Amino acid sequence: MDRRSFLRSSAALAAVSGMSCVQAKMPPSTVVGPTVKEPHVIVKPPRLSAGQTIALIAPASNTRENEDIRFAMDILESLGFKVKPGRHLFERSHYLAGQDRNRAADLTRAFADNDVHGVWALRGGYGSGRILPYIDYQTIAANPKVFVGYSDITALHCAIQAHTGLVTFHGPIATQTFSEYALQAFQNVVMTPAAPMPLAAPPAFEKKPGQVERDNRITRFRGGKASGHLVGGNLSILTQIIGTPYEPRFEGAILFLEDVNEAPYRIDRMLTHLLLSGRLQRVAGVVFGKCTDCDPGKGNSFSLEEVIADRCDSLGVPVVRGLMFGHIDDNATIPCGARVTLDGDAGTLTLQEVAVT
Repeated sequence: MDRRSFLRSSAALAAVSGMSCVQAKMPPSTVVGPTVKEPHVIVKPPRLSAGQTIALIAPASNTRENEDIRFAMDILESLGFKVKPGRHLFERSHYLAGQDRNRAADLTRAFADNDVHGVWALRGGYGSGRILPYIDYQTIAANPKVFVGYSDITALHCAIQAHTGLVTFHGPIATQTFSEYALQAFQNVVMTPAAPMPLAAPPAFEKKPGQVERDNRITRFRGGKASGHLVGGNLSILTQIIGTPYEPRFEGAILFLEDVNEAPYRIDRMLTHLLLSGRLQRVAGVVFGKCTDCDPGKGNSFSLEEVIADRCDSLGVPVVRGLMFGHIDDNATIPCGARVTLDGDAGTLTLQEVAVT
C-alpha cells in the first residue's frame, strides 16, 4: 500500500474509532514566537567522532516490531557510536510512534543531554509535522548537535533551520543498512569534513563497449551556476510546511527535492503550489534527487521529465535532476542550511564550506 492509500485508510479508521491521539486539539500557542536566530545566520554543529553517543528517537512513525528498533541500534553501533535510546522510543500509537508531546520531548531532551553528541531519527513515515509546536527550539539553539534523517523528517529539518539556523543533515535513517556509497558520503560530510567537496554525485561507472550508465544519469534542464544555502528534502512534506511558522528561508536558496510513490500529476500539483505561493520564484537553483516509483502508470500522463521542465524552466535558474539522494540505498547526506554551488551545465552540486565545526 502506498503512502497516499495508507493515510486515507488510516484517517477513515480514526474517524470510526474516535482515536484521541488523532483528534487531539493543537495547543493555543500553535504559532511559535520569534525565531531564536536571525534567518540568515548559519549555526554548525560539532562533527561526530567514533565512540561518541547518539540519541536514537522516533519523531514520526515507529517500526512494526521491537526487534527492528534493536536492529537500528546495532546499525548505529556498527558505525562506531554508542546509542542512547529515547525515553519513548518503543512506544506506538497506530501509525505514530506514541503521543505527539512525548515524541517532541524526546527530541528536545536529546539536544539538552550533555552526554549526547548527535541525534538520529529511527525512521520517517508520518508524524513529524504534528510535533513542531511542542519542540523547544531555544534548547536546540543552545545545544547544536548533528541531527540526521530524511523523508517525513523533512518537517524537522525545515523547522529547526527556520527557528535556530542550525545545519541539519538529510541522510539515512537508522533502520536502513548503509551501502558503501551512503557510508562514505555520511563520513565525508559529518565526520571527516572537507570543502569544497562534491555532494550526491553519482557513483563512478566504468564505460565499456555497449555499456554506459543507465540508472544514475543526470538530466540538465537549465544551465548556469548559482550559489546559496540548501533548503528542501521531501517535496510532499515541504509543500505542507508552506505558509506555516516552520518554513525555511527560500530567498537565494538552492532547493533540493526528492519523493517516493507520487505520480507525475501529483509532483506537478506540488510544484505548482510552490509556484503559486511564490516560493519557487525565490530560489537560486533547483536540484532533484531520486523520485522513486514516481512513474506515470497507466493512462494519459506527462512524464516526470516533462513536469519538471514545464514547472521549472520559467524560473531562469539552474535546474538539474538525478543526484544521489532520496528513497534509495545510495542515499547521500545533504547538509540543510549549508552553502553550496549548483552547476547546471556540469550537473554538479558542490559544498562550499564544511557543515560541521
